[in-house]
Amino acid sequence: MSNFQASFQLADNIDQDKVFLINLSDIDKRLDTDYYRPELLTIEKRVSAKATKKLQDFANTMASGATPSVSESSYYADKETGIPFLRVQNLTINGTLNLENVKFISHHVHENQIKRSQVSDSDLLIKITGVGRMAVASVPPKGFIGNTNQHMVVLRTNDREKSRYLANYLNLDVVEKLASRRATGGTRPALDYSALRSIPIIENIDFEDLEKAKQLSIEKKTEAQNLLNSIDDYLLTELDIKVPDIDNSLSNRMFTVQASELSGGRFDAYRNKVYFQELQKVLENHTNGSVPLKKYTKNMASGQWGVDEEDGYDRDIYTKCLVIRATEFDNNGNLSFDENRIKYRLIENNKFKKMNILEHDLLIEKSGGSENQPVGRIAILTKNILNDYGNIAYSNFVQKITVNSTAISPVFLFYYLKTLHNIKFTEKMQSQTNGIRNLITSEYLDTPIINVDCQKQHEIVQHIDQIRATAAQLQQEANEILAQAKQKIERMILGEEN
Repeated sequence: MSNFQASFQLADNIDQDKVFLINLSDIDKRLDTDYYRPELLTIEKRVSAKATKKLQDFANTMASGATPSVSESSYYADKETGIPFLRVQNLTINGTLNLENVKFISHHVHENQIKRSQVSDSDLLIKITGVGRMAVASVPPKGFIGNTNQHMVVLRTNDREKSRYLANYLNLDVVEKLASRRATGGTRPALDYSALRSIPIIENIDFEDLEKAKQLSIEKKTEAQNLLNSIDDYLLTELDIKVPDIDNSLSNRMFTVQASELSGGRFDAYRNKVYFQELQKVLENHTNGSVPLKKYTKNMASGQWGVDEEDGYDRDIYTKCLVIRATEFDNNGNLSFDENRIKYRLIENNKFKKMNILEHDLLIEKSGGSENQPVGRIAILTKNILNDYGNIAYSNFVQKITVNSTAISPVFLFYYLKTLHNIKFTEKMQSQTNGIRNLITSEYLDTPIINVDCQKQHEIVQHIDQIRATAAQLQQEANEILAQAKQKIERMILGEEN
């Protein structure tokens, strides 16, 4: 330590952990202060002291793909005829791929335009660009054939077990800090190949306990998801809604419709398919009767995207808001906020006032979607969300509905509409422009809502709330099991294990 460092003293009102000094001789090409934070340097030294290799020593080759415009229709394909096209959201910190909402590309593109980034089951896939956690790593399931975009790298080890070891290692929080330390860029951080290759690798870590924890975590999450999946059957049974069978036989795919039965000026066959017609009749002709959603709608408003935040913005003109986007919706009716990915924007005060967001408002995903996840997902604004995030707005891809709570329970209506989306009723209310799906709001407002007395609504809400609470507890336990197993390994790496 230099004499200057030894004698340097900070004022008492300065946070000692946010100020540090570094010798000029220790500067290594980069001048950004985060790269030299003392806690990161300590981790780097301790890991490097135990490391025998770097990531480059395991890579026979490395490659990444490309992302086409959605207008390039020849690039994409359906599930039956296409090749899985992976994106960073398909990577998980469990080291496995989440293929729930995977896209598909044509065989021609897979074998030609992006042949370099073909993926096999022995490859290691690593996230290299984007906000949030860096170097998330996964290994495909056995027998997998796919491709990927430019936001992850395909590292070919030609050894599945070696790739699984590296995925477990890179997904440790302590190693992720080393990966993020190497990233460059502000609004969209990135790991270049040389930085990725330089990550120090400790060999021969025993991941057996971690693998057991992952399996137990998966079992608990599966149990939680099964509980959530049971909600639709419960609600449909309680309301005596008999969902028609989906018959994809050739004879059932051929049908006729009277001109008088066409509505909204739509002549597309999909909107008038037999399943949708039959389900519409089930709801409209229910023994309890039904009324359209618009009868329960007190207020509606479209969202605003606003403008980027600026220092010293004029508060007389703008309000700084957390903007809820379609990406915050999950398939279980929740709003999921990733602190590394949420967006704060400036909304004009007069527009923010018109949005008038309230507890129990319903938010509907009205634009975006995909072949595997049509638009129409729904979420409800809770008091916790409003308290935790202050001023909240929603993007132009989201529609807000304020429910007339004197006529119907907003929470019951939320569960009802969510179930209708899950049984695909909202799929008939969609149009598509330039590859983007859009919910036809006027048709959505005509959704038949079955008449249910207040006591029954209350019973249904209580029962579903309990299911969701139990599922949330199981998911929390699953996350804690995995976190504890990782922390044990990390303490060993850092020399903190008792």
